[in-house]
Amino acid sequence: MAHIKALAIKGIMTLIILYLVLGLGFNFTFGDALLMTIVLGAVSYFTGDLYVLPKWNNITAALADFGLAFLVVWLVGMPLSMGISGGKLAFAALISAIIIAVAEYFFHFYIMRKDLGNSRFLEPRSE
Repeated sequence: MAHIKALAIKGIMTLIILYLVLGLGFNFTFGDALLMTIVLGAVSYFTGDLYVLPKWNNITAALADFGLAFLVVWLVGMPLSMGISGGKLAFAALISAIIIAVAEYFFHFYIMRKDLGNSRFLEPRSE
């Protein structure tokens, strides 16, 4: 249940950021922002929040989330960006990634407080 709550918080946070930046700033649809949120949320929660954060530190995890956000917004945005040039799309991805990385830095405090990064399914098996 704690992971579902964390994913919901992360999803709402990411959707708001992506819609404000991409939807209002670069004319992406709400559906485009939602699709990017789902892809980014699934990838970054397991890699950045549950794998990188417990093994390294908050700044490293936020930087990993920055890279993931930039790549996801840029790559998923390519087929969705009707008429936006590659440079403008990269700029949109950069702005989105910076804001998401800052938000993720603070979200990681929640993850650490709830001790979600030390889940049993992330531990190597010793059989």
